[in-house]
Amino acid sequence: MQTPQKSPSLRPFKQRKSLAARREEVAGIRAKFPGKVPVVVEHYPREKFLPLLDKTKFLVPQELTMTQFLGIIRSRMVLGATEAFYLLVNNRSLGSMNVTMAEICRDYRDEDGFVYMTYASQEMFGDGAALPSSLV
Repeated sequence: MQTPQKSPSLRPFKQRKSLAARREEVAGIRAKFPGKVPVVVEHYPREKFLPLLDKTKFLVPQELTMTQFLGIIRSRMVLGATEAFYLLVNNRSLGSMNVTMAEICRDYRDEDGFVYMTYASQEMFGDGAALPSSLV
């Protein structure tokens, strides 16, 4: 019997495509949509509470704020009113909620041109935290 392989969709985006392929994809996006920011949103690897998103790549207007983008991600996850999550930029920074995606792109864009974000939950009433202790 063959051992089950990890689904390619569960591997991080950077592991699914080469740097050259990602750069080429961003160049095509920028040429076609100059006013948009290409963003990759993935779940934190040890996340236990939040559902997976139905897609990982988003094309976001530059003038959209982090608060508005957080709302979009929240609605795609279909979370209840009491469920909370955090959106980390480059897997380590909590972006300021009033900055625009253009500012996030300027400050945090990866070498391939994408902005990488990770979503994670933190159990609010005990039962441990999904966020790394350095972020809590």
